[in-house]
Amino acid sequence: MTASAPGTARPATMTRTEQMLSRPALPLILAMAAPNAIAFLVQGTVSMTEVWFIGHLGTAALAAIALMFPGLMLMQMLANGAIGGALSSSVARALGRGRKDQAEALIWHGIVIAVAAGGLFWLLWWLGGAALLHKLDVTPAVIDDALLYGHILFGGSVALWLMGIIAAVYRGMGEMRFPAVVMVLGAFIQIPLSGALILGWAGLPQLGVAGAAVSVVVTMGLMAAVLLGRLTGSSQVLRLHLSRFALQRALFADIFRVGALASLSPVLTVLAIAAVNVIVSGFGASALAGYGIAARLEFLLIPMVFGIGAAMTAIVGTNVGAGRVARAEQVGWTGGALAAGLTGSIGLLLAVAPGLWVGLFTDDPETFSAGARFLQIVGPVFLFQGLGLALYFGSQGAGFIQWPVFAALVRFVVAIGGASLAAYGFGLGLDAVYACIAAGMLLFGAITASALRLGAWRRAAPAH
Repeated sequence: MTASAPGTARPATMTRTEQMLSRPALPLILAMAAPNAIAFLVQGTVSMTEVWFIGHLGTAALAAIALMFPGLMLMQMLANGAIGGALSSSVARALGRGRKDQAEALIWHGIVIAVAAGGLFWLLWWLGGAALLHKLDVTPAVIDDALLYGHILFGGSVALWLMGIIAAVYRGMGEMRFPAVVMVLGAFIQIPLSGALILGWAGLPQLGVAGAAVSVVVTMGLMAAVLLGRLTGSSQVLRLHLSRFALQRALFADIFRVGALASLSPVLTVLAIAAVNVIVSGFGASALAGYGIAARLEFLLIPMVFGIGAAMTAIVGTNVGAGRVARAEQVGWTGGALAAGLTGSIGLLLAVAPGLWVGLFTDDPETFSAGARFLQIVGPVFLFQGLGLALYFGSQGAGFIQWPVFAALVRFVVAIGGASLAAYGFGLGLDAVYACIAAGMLLFGAITASALRLGAWRRAAPAH
């Protein structure tokens, strides 16, 4: 029985790997991207529903959640995107080289990283979270709610990291459907659970903002357990078993060679959110509210692009690992064009009819105007956001992330530096701030695409 288990797994491995090496790029990307795109879009609705629940608690609770949102987003972007994407790339490249043993060893390395990263976020919160919140110009009620939320969220951060990391292992071996199904089922658990715990439904205690944090941690823990459990089965491409538990410096280095640098991109994103909020707040509360409504659209587009990008990470990684760089580049251009078409069409539609989005959240004229102007100015360049983000994930698969990270840095400098000069240096209006944000987004996509055109991925190809 034991001897037959590897034999049952190998045909699935070869079938999936061969598809990534030979199937036409567009249908392959679409088939692999669809489950993740749907799953992450559903997950995006969870956060918006949660905000709706919290809105019933009052302004202080909403403000507290707004303060903690960047921390939650940073963890998820690192676990699913930067570090998770790097692990997915390492697994895909190992399978592309025919090194199933190495790919299985990488699972344990990912688990160790998840536990360590979750512990690090918890430690950083306990060392500096309260001190940072008390420096902000907000009411004691907001601080109390934020502290309560943070204690629970970061106390359970290992669950968030495990969920992101183990899902990345599945994506690395080309298995997109199962983690997507788990995420969708998790959303159907989290929405009623968060509502019940926040508002006290079904006889449960009304925990307020604490209920939101509890629902996140519990749901992520359940999803991580399901994903881990299936990896122990003999029918999987890769298996989680103790015989592969041998930590190797070279495998950690392979993950962090991509992941460490890739982590700068989500860090810059979170810093940009905070900086733009500060700049726009100088134009008044209505401007800040309008910007927040419009900018939230970008964070709904990211999950859709992530579905395409996660597929690209696996396909590009497998082909680069097998030395098929030309095909990897073809996949990059196909996926990049697909993402650009998706985000670009949405951006253009809402630039022409911003009320389709902004009108869902406000009927205040000043708030509506501020949100509409953002979409009219920034919406037309959303296609560059989709292009750049898709190629960022593709570059993770290639194991050469330097140029997308440089492009993200340029975007940050142009958007935040330019917006600061426009607002504080020249006293220009909100339109000028939005124009700087648009310019940064355009450069992000253009630089990342130019790097691929000039052969950046060819440097990552192994010698054969």
